[in-house]
Amino acid sequence: MKVLCTNEISLHRPEARRWRERMGLLEPLGEVVVVLPCSMRKPYSSSKSHRIFSQATRGFQEAILTSPFGVCPREMENTYPIQSYDVSTVGDWSLEEIALTGECLAEYVQDKEVIAHVAHGYLTVCQEYLPNAIFTCIDGRTTSSESMQNLKKEVKKYGKIKSRKRQTHMLRSIARYQFNTQKADKLVPSNYKLIGRFDRRLMHENEQIAVLHHDNGLYSLNMKGGILLNDIGVNWVEIDFDLKTNTLFAPGVVDAYPKIIPKDEVVIIRNGEVIGVGKSLMSGEEMKKGEKGVAVRVRHRLSQ
Repeated sequence: MKVLCTNEISLHRPEARRWRERMGLLEPLGEVVVVLPCSMRKPYSSSKSHRIFSQATRGFQEAILTSPFGVCPREMENTYPIQSYDVSTVGDWSLEEIALTGECLAEYVQDKEVIAHVAHGYLTVCQEYLPNAIFTCIDGRTTSSESMQNLKKEVKKYGKIKSRKRQTHMLRSIARYQFNTQKADKLVPSNYKLIGRFDRRLMHENEQIAVLHHDNGLYSLNMKGGILLNDIGVNWVEIDFDLKTNTLFAPGVVDAYPKIIPKDEVVIIRNGEVIGVGKSLMSGEEMKKGEKGVAVRVRHRLSQ
């Protein structure tokens, strides 16, 4: 589903606000962060400009600067809603855009060294919020031969990140974003396996934890993932009866994690035991107070 961002009010869309807030849970990998401008085409890596950038930046931590979402680490570019928003990239930034984007970028970068390969409004953001960055675009054109040579010269000063480490970082970053906690790293054990080309299965010791979907870049949980999520202590829905169908109605909910929002992955528990996993159709508060309606579409449940 496209997320249309046509004017400055889009800065305050729930999807954009949630994205910027949750970027604070993520941490850049490696010695340096390379900041790049966004592109009209999504995911960014499929665009002509980012294919050119990748000649220099592959193997380094990349952070794409974009409004209204602030910053998108490269490993998050296939995740909803950043993979499906539509916005003009004319390069003119308002004061509010500069402030919200700059604050998000600075919080994400933390104390890492930064190479900013940007121009126009993107340059203004970096100059104001990352004044100690190394700026490599020297002619206002980020894909020009001169600017790219400058970028290649700077990144050679740093070590590249190994492929397995980058993949683990990607999987855990997605989990942190989706479940709104750094504790979600627990969903991705260090000796995991990732199987498949499109919808990818996250495995651990021959048990499936979750599926990472190609179409939205988010996880859907299996029972093993539900147990791990319950251990983390988020997105739980408590009931007090035998769950015998794949639909959980609001009147059957005893209690629920208050930060659940519609379409969240949730774990259903009874007497502290995980008995099912699924997708929420209500917020946590609505589940507790609701007298009618479907609270959770159950994907997997323990057979009675």
